[in-house]
Amino acid sequence: MADTVFRRLAAPVLVMLMLAAPAAAQPATAVAADPLAPARTHYNEGRFEEAIQAARALQDIVGAPATLIIGRAGLERFRTTADTAQLAAARAALSHVDAAGLSERDRLDLVVGLGEALFFDEHYHAAADLFESILDEVSALGPAPRDQLLDWWATAVDRHVRGLPADQRAEAFDRLVARMEAELRKDPTSAAAAYWVAAASFARGHIDRAWDAAVAGWVRGILTVDRGMALRPDLDRLVRDAIIPERVRRIQSTASNGEVAATEASLLAEWTLFKEQWAKP
Repeated sequence: MADTVFRRLAAPVLVMLMLAAPAAAQPATAVAADPLAPARTHYNEGRFEEAIQAARALQDIVGAPATLIIGRAGLERFRTTADTAQLAAARAALSHVDAAGLSERDRLDLVVGLGEALFFDEHYHAAADLFESILDEVSALGPAPRDQLLDWWATAVDRHVRGLPADQRAEAFDRLVARMEAELRKDPTSAAAAYWVAAASFARGHIDRAWDAAVAGWVRGILTVDRGMALRPDLDRLVRDAIIPERVRRIQSTASNGEVAATEASLLAEWTLFKEQWAKP
């Protein structure tokens, strides 16, 4: 079985389901009435410290929704700083959120936050359970948020699977590949599914399948919302840093050094030519 250390999200970053004002679909006057609108705007635009300060100023007034923003923004700060104190603070905030005081939309964000906290605490199987539990509900928000959450779920599954015995890892990666193939049949535009068919096939040791899935995923990037801007760099790293080296490693015992070097050069040239043929106009 191929090494499972190479992973898309071993490097940052996991794209998360973004907070949105509960009345986003209502007239502007109704949205303006939301006292947490500035905090939500700070959060959505990546100003997490400002989001925390704005939400904290209203926490005694609005309660749970403000605490949720504090927790979610704290998790984002941890992602950028790796400061465990910030993770602990975010965890504490999320654990004190009264779900009964949240809108249905905010409850989805709470589940995502709880799953993310579990993920950062390395409780990957538990995190995957939370992410999967709301995949259907998040679908109502559109394909992009669901695809982000699907990516979270697959990454958590992958991290959990690494610690299993070899036979259980094989079965788990088979299930992950099958799940992502099914996701692509339902939604051919899913960047997460396109990536994970290739990545999980590689982890399973099915290198030729991983290569073919990466090729298909590169072309499928045309269908995604950003025309492959996020998917294609991930696939490129997977092919160059994992699939091609593994293909080369498998011939080393029967080939001379010169043949090994020629094979690697040939595979890299093939991949480069393919990318050029399918470059964005």
